[in-house]
Amino acid sequence: MSTQMPAVLVLGGTSEARLLAERLVREFSGSLRVISSLAGRTAEPVPLAGEVRRGGFGGAAGLERYLRELRPRALIDATHPFAAVISRNAAAAAAAAAVPRLVLARPPWQPTKGDRWIEVADASAAATALGAFGPRVWLTLGGTDVAAFSGLTDRWFLIRRVDPPTAVLPLAQAELILARGPFRLEDERRLIAAHRPDVLVCRASGGAATAPKLEAAREAGLPVIMICRPPPPPGPTVENPGQVVEWLRSRLGP
Repeated sequence: MSTQMPAVLVLGGTSEARLLAERLVREFSGSLRVISSLAGRTAEPVPLAGEVRRGGFGGAAGLERYLRELRPRALIDATHPFAAVISRNAAAAAAAAAVPRLVLARPPWQPTKGDRWIEVADASAAATALGAFGPRVWLTLGGTDVAAFSGLTDRWFLIRRVDPPTAVLPLAQAELILARGPFRLEDERRLIAAHRPDVLVCRASGGAATAPKLEAAREAGLPVIMICRPPPPPGPTVENPGQVVEWLRSRLGP
């Protein structure tokens, strides 16, 4: 790897990570390599500023080896709030390689007046909670979580994805929509009107890109089964790219 310029490694795949890469390239142009790492789950990711690395590291040990070779000035974990395994690996690898680590985590959504949220711990608990609602389910979860609903043969599921699934969905009744966010409130209103779900199942991801579905659900009186975030590894956390820049400047200087 090139050692001509110090680097910062951003574990990305989120809209916040994309905005962070743009901000870092703009703020540290000519003095810092900005390398964004993507797991490769999306076939055609949105273009990113700076350098891009695609593919996994091979767990915490593989990431530690990469950090020791790259010797970045910092590791920024800007992955999805539910990417618990990646975040744990990042914490372990950064500690082992003595690389400063900062987490960029979007604030979680908060219920407001009119929301009908039922908070549960995980996808299995969400599947159990569906017994209290009608048979039509708008399911907005990642691919690995869908398997928790496979035994509910009396339910119809509406699934929305960026890319086509690589395997048949493990659901007896399902309709798949391919679309890329961010989604407008008008889009979510039309989806609810067209498909008439009885309940929405989602994760407490936070962020603006998918928040309109919650507003549309509130307007329609649609109950929401909300899967809570897993607890993050200990360590410093900020909520926006500007705070990342401030944190980096405190370590790198002007």
